Amino acid sequence: MKYKDFLKTKQDIIDQDSGFDAKDKLLNPSLFDFQRDIVKWSIRKGRSAIFADCGLGKTVMQLEWAQKIFDYTKESILILAPLAVNRQTYNEGKKFGIDVNLCESQEDVKKGINITNYQKLHKFDPSKFIGIVLDESSILKSFSGKYRAEIIKKFESTSYKLACTATPAPNDYMELGNHSEFLGIMKAREMLATFFVHDGRDVSKWRIKGYAEEEFWKWICSWAVYIRKPSDLEYDDNGFKIPDLKINNIILRSNEKPKKGFFNLLANTLDERRDARKNSIDQRIQAAKELIDKKRDESWLLWCNFNKESEEASKKIGGIEITGSNSDEIKSGRMIDFSNGKIKHLVTKPSIAGFGMNWQHCNNIIFLGLSDSYEQFYQAIRRCWRFGQKKHVNAYIIITNREINVLKNIDRKSQDAERMALAMLDHMKDLNKKAVRGFRKETQEYKTDKKSGENYDMYLGDSCEIIKDIKDNTIHYSIFSPPFLSLYTYSNSERDLGNCRRDEDFYKHFMFLIKELYRVTKTGRLLSFHCMNVSTTKGREGYIGLKDFRGELIRLFQEVGFIYHSEVTIWKNPAIEMQRTKALGLLHKQLKKDASKCRMGSSDYIVTMRKQGENLEPIVNTKETFGVEKWREWASPVWMDINPSNTLQYRSARAHKDDKHITPLQLEVIERCIRLWSNPGDVVLSPFAGIGSEGHCALRLGRKFIGIELKESYYNQAWKNLYKAAIQNKKGFMQI
Repeated sequence: MKYKDFLKTKQDIIDQDSGFDAKDKLLNPSLFDFQRDIVKWSIRKGRSAIFADCGLGKTVMQLEWAQKIFDYTKESILILAPLAVNRQTYNEGKKFGIDVNLCESQEDVKKGINITNYQKLHKFDPSKFIGIVLDESSILKSFSGKYRAEIIKKFESTSYKLACTATPAPNDYMELGNHSEFLGIMKAREMLATFFVHDGRDVSKWRIKGYAEEEFWKWICSWAVYIRKPSDLEYDDNGFKIPDLKINNIILRSNEKPKKGFFNLLANTLDERRDARKNSIDQRIQAAKELIDKKRDESWLLWCNFNKESEEASKKIGGIEITGSNSDEIKSGRMIDFSNGKIKHLVTKPSIAGFGMNWQHCNNIIFLGLSDSYEQFYQAIRRCWRFGQKKHVNAYIIITNREINVLKNIDRKSQDAERMALAMLDHMKDLNKKAVRGFRKETQEYKTDKKSGENYDMYLGDSCEIIKDIKDNTIHYSIFSPPFLSLYTYSNSERDLGNCRRDEDFYKHFMFLIKELYRVTKTGRLLSFHCMNVSTTKGREGYIGLKDFRGELIRLFQEVGFIYHSEVTIWKNPAIEMQRTKALGLLHKQLKKDASKCRMGSSDYIVTMRKQGENLEPIVNTKETFGVEKWREWASPVWMDINPSNTLQYRSARAHKDDKHITPLQLEVIERCIRLWSNPGDVVLSPFAGIGSEGHCALRLGRKFIGIELKESYYNQAWKNLYKAAIQNKKGFMQI
């Protein structure tokens, strides 16, 4: 495989189309323009997600998607929906002339579009369906990990997949991983390992890597569209103007008797909050009744969290209750009756009816208290406050003064979610617009440059390509530190050796360079590389341990003909490593808790390989240039005396998106290697020159240097460092 062809395979992180083209004239004429184009895009993708806000027509879009998949394949589709939403979807299908079959089990399935609720999935055979739709797909995270994994596993081989929700990531971008994994695009833990990094000292928190941000959103937009209103994708908002929402906080003075002192304290812990709610049920129900009595002829939706709240409220207010103990038929029937206006006052929980129902006929909502779940709150609000609502919506939150912290928490989460939604939209809208409306995406620019001075040439570019300009058997010695397996740490370029999703891709990429290194190295001469073994993570590999990175590199060099010549271990302080990495295996508390999970600190290695053949230019030393005592010290298999801070100044080369500090090789290590394995006047090569540490040492020791660096900010710092070093050693000009 040619190098440029290989680079194209590294771009496969963008999900490729697996569907087919749907012609406009065959799509339902009742669709709005934006709905039509989203459906066409989704059919073309084959596996996709529609993240559309409440009331934008997710139901009709998923029905049209399912209909066109059936028309094309003549095989059946299954839609999974929350309870009662299946009946609502059936009715919606009738409006648009799309037949939907309501199913309880596989025996009820008919050729075409079939719908059931999530709880009945175990009664169906997924292999009988060509396509699957998850309605209100954000509900995935509400299920247990085992049940969520079961849904993903059952439809692993399904050809066509669609996920639809208004809240793909209400609290955290990482929740997008649930959708990616269901669609078969990338596992959630692989998404974390690819695009995210632990944030600072807290290893439980993740953030998008600086260089991964652009690539992350490109990747998301390769399989998802996000829209809060039609104009987000430059369509007309006509008919999609949403009325105002007014949230009214009714804070009652608690009637509880103080347990201590003269005043009731704020409820802080979960138990305290539950007690405060239980002790104020009658107060809050009375406040709710007073609100409803003023407009008893209008529809009211009362959200509760406790069974006692729901039971007492339905009795005292005169509403119809939906409880968890009701049969599915009763639950579904009462939800539909509320939709049709047969029930005026409905009392239930967000966990029962908070997803999917279209209740824009109702503009009065009461929260008879709050839980700390923002998504439940948001979804409960959006049952009524959605496109299609004709009136201003009034939402009343009734709590006591002891529960202020819950209200503050929901308010904070609401602001965070709004910022996140706006940021998500900002990142996705242009990419979505190009994809949905048929525009082509732009390609990334690749830069090259060269700076030459006395005894050095410094190149900006891809070492796998630039090294081809170096003649055979012209390099006396090479020393470098290759990138490790770490996606989007220093760049987002596919030419960056570190930017590989799989280990095998990294080794394939590196092999292009290793072959060239063998070609340009003189016979019998040496090459040294710095490395360390790489830690595995649960997020990427599924276990905590070590990879034999050093051994894999040795085997790669041996494969092209190099001889494994020598190596030295460089001691590092495990206490410093523990502070920097927060590795559990290095913590003393882990030793006390379970020593089976403890490990030693990581070492650095300098591995030296030799090209086969006779060295025609012996590397000669004398007692004066290299004494016996120094040789005994350097011949040690472990160098204990390397100062880790003895490096070139590197901070000015660090770009703001870099997720790790540059870690240049220590100057003393480089100097020892160059003195041991090259003569004055020899040509030293570094294909990963970084900020020029190897060149700095080579020039100071009277050698010539060729450096190649892909990252522009490092390259700019490198040639400045080389220029300073060259001033001290003016011995001619080096051409390659």
